[in-house]
Amino acid sequence: MRSTQQSPQVRGPVWTPGQDGYRRETSGFNLAVEHRPEIVVGATGPGDVAEAVRHAAARGLPVTVQATGHGGALPAAGGLLISTRRMDGVRVDPVRRTARAGAGARWDQVVRAAAAYGLAPLNGSSPRVGVVGYTLGGGLPVLGRTYGWAADRVTAFELVTAAGEQITVTGGDLFWALRGGGKGGFGVVTEVEFGLVPVRRLHGGSLYFGGDAARDLLAAWREWTGGVPEEMNSSIALLRLPDAEGVPAPLRGRLSVQVTVAFTGSAMEGEALVRPLRAVAAPLIDAVGEMPYGDVAHVHNDPTEPNAYHETSLMLRDLPAERLLDLDDRAIVTAARHLGGALSRRTGQDSALGHRDAAYAVLTVSPEPAPLDALAPWSTGLRFANFLGGPSAAPLAREAYDPASLARLAELRATHDPDGVFAGAAALPAGKGEL
Repeated sequence: MRSTQQSPQVRGPVWTPGQDGYRRETSGFNLAVEHRPEIVVGATGPGDVAEAVRHAAARGLPVTVQATGHGGALPAAGGLLISTRRMDGVRVDPVRRTARAGAGARWDQVVRAAAAYGLAPLNGSSPRVGVVGYTLGGGLPVLGRTYGWAADRVTAFELVTAAGEQITVTGGDLFWALRGGGKGGFGVVTEVEFGLVPVRRLHGGSLYFGGDAARDLLAAWREWTGGVPEEMNSSIALLRLPDAEGVPAPLRGRLSVQVTVAFTGSAMEGEALVRPLRAVAAPLIDAVGEMPYGDVAHVHNDPTEPNAYHETSLMLRDLPAERLLDLDDRAIVTAARHLGGALSRRTGQDSALGHRDAAYAVLTVSPEPAPLDALAPWSTGLRFANFLGGPSAAPLAREAYDPASLARLAELRATHDPDGVFAGAAALPAGKGEL
């Protein structure tokens, strides 16, 4: 491999600092994470990934991987960055109810492809998040209470190892580790296969309220979640959005409250379940109604344009709802997701993903780190890997796992990457010495 615009060993482009395209290729969705690798490989397939890994290993260069850059935490300082965004193929098998997604595929691509057959993936709230990174972290779906964690639906990984070998993983220790602990540096996943669920439509969307009703809404939502069926998925968020173009006028420059719902039952049942929330206060915006699953991105309305942020989280056994108002008011978003239901049950093979005992997940998105220490008395003691982002999140990665799982992940990383080829990509320790 040569540091030029094209390498004879790889089909994709190759950059070094200062060349046209270098900055564009290293930039991801989270602009707070700035990669400065020595070499960037724009991989077009597993062969490019394998060649890049072998090249890096032979020269002692740590490898970092980036697709969309939503979950970035460890900025690459030197080494080799593999950009997988060109590996964005998606294939749906409607008979087996499965999909295969390349390392650079986004969830909106899978949603569209599956919707043609009346099927749906267990995607998260943002349509532009990469399939592979989300799944490796465990994957908390919009329909999580109804269908469980995304990682539990995985049937196979295509992986490039630290030795540059291409293998298929369908069981064993690596399969355990990759489902939920896959950001630990075990290899480069080039494709993932996972199950789909039969969903054509939802009763869902967002209700937005003024901040003066925040305390009443938080208390009412917490009580309401105690009695809803597994078919109801919801969240509540305190929003402090700027007075800027693109933000709906009623929400600009003020505290507001967003309540999201995604219900897989009938529209009539959904309306009846949401009625108590509408009764707490008059919504500024009421965008809850019947929708095809293809429009699932409108449930949460997550931003789609890159920005700089720090994201942190805590998994809770119970939610002191009103305490959310006492958290750092610098946070643009302070949100709580209702868990339980299918998320509390194990399905199929065991995995590194925990959190089955958590009833709520709380996260903050902020321009500066926003600690959640005030919620520690209600915490399971763990964070959620997918809700950790930005430079401040890297030291928190190991807090996404219980001690036994963390120790097993460390031993597996030491076994499968003994020379630390993926040190640039791994947020988790290797071996007992780093625990």
